Amino acid sequence: MPGSATIRRRPTQERAKERVERILAAASDLIVETGSDAVRMSEIAARAGVPIGSLYQYFPDKPAILRVLAQRVMERVRGGLIASLTGLDSAKEAIDRVDALLEGYYQLFLTEPDVRDIWSATQSDKALQALDVEDSRENARVFFAALKHLVPRREHQRFEAASFLLMQLAGSAIRLAIAVDREEGDRLVHEYRAMTRRELETFLKG
Repeated sequence: MPGSATIRRRPTQERAKERVERILAAASDLIVETGSDAVRMSEIAARAGVPIGSLYQYFPDKPAILRVLAQRVMERVRGGLIASLTGLDSAKEAIDRVDALLEGYYQLFLTEPDVRDIWSATQSDKALQALDVEDSRENARVFFAALKHLVPRREHQRFEAASFLLMQLAGSAIRLAIAVDREEGDRLVHEYRAMTRRELETFLKG
């Protein structure tokens, strides 16, 4: 994964792995409670029950912790993307599954505040922004590979570019939806899902 070197010292023993997990859990909880900007490394160490020196053994700074947390969310989302888009046999099935994925993605942000706040933090750090773009690119590769057999070969180049746009814009649309009140957010996601369906119908009709 991009940015995987953000862990300064990779734990090998079970005790060390457990300590790193406590650090990440503590950071996630504090981000939900106060927002990522307000969280301090000393607070993370105290919440995790580890000496501050031990914290710095694994993570050089707070953005390094945020990158690992963001990567975990990205891996989780990509796993769902791969599972949902496996074995598509028709255009209708593909469009319906993509629509369900977008709704599920929105629900993830609504029901899990740590995911929402970690994702918001990716917009305030250049390295995290780059990680977000690369994540969209990797998701686009998965998306294109799963649907390209339903798209005429002459349209593959356009569809590959559209896949990248759809993946990046999905994240932007969901972040916007959770930044406004729930009623407006629901409308925005509904419209983005409709836009995505129309775009896919154009490609998959051939």
